[in-house]
Amino acid sequence: MQRFVVKISQLISRIYRGAQIIMFRTSWRSAGRHVRFFPGDSYFHYQNISLGNDVYIGPRAMFVSSESTITIGDKVMFGPGVTITTGDHNYGEPGIFIKDNHKKLKDNDQPVVIGDDAWIGSNAIILKGITIGRGAIVAAGGLVTKDVPAYTIVAGAPARVVKQRFSRGQAEEHELKLFPPERRLSKEELSHLN
Repeated sequence: MQRFVVKISQLISRIYRGAQIIMFRTSWRSAGRHVRFFPGDSYFHYQNISLGNDVYIGPRAMFVSSESTITIGDKVMFGPGVTITTGDHNYGEPGIFIKDNHKKLKDNDQPVVIGDDAWIGSNAIILKGITIGRGAIVAAGGLVTKDVPAYTIVAGAPARVVKQRFSRGQAEEHELKLFPPERRLSKEELSHLN
């Protein structure tokens, strides 16, 4: 009997989450097919976020983007608790508390772009102005303060390159198998790989 109750509870939970996803789907700036996320326990500035196809955003995500944009490619995975923020506060004016300073400087808000096939690990934090390249991986708990090149794995706080996901030849093969010619990264864009 107890297993039956657990299974019914899990089914109801999935149905409820599915209904929430359908309700919130139109809130995104744009969203591709097969986008899965947890609207009940996450926080998103939906109107400034564009999602590609087959994107999975784990529970407890926080994507804050009040004055800039977040663009996420196709086949991107986010672990639980990922934070993305595109903004900052103006803290450089004497005689005014940071909290009271509502005047934004030009570089206080900058977009974040996450390329196709990226994997962002649990509790990673991505700050303003960052581009995560295609196929890159951010390890769990990583604090990304600099751009991450394609097919590169970063870890730590601040995040640093720990290794490359593929050699240059493997990356070219990966591109050839998965992307049409007009979307493939060029040899120059993959030149940082060994």
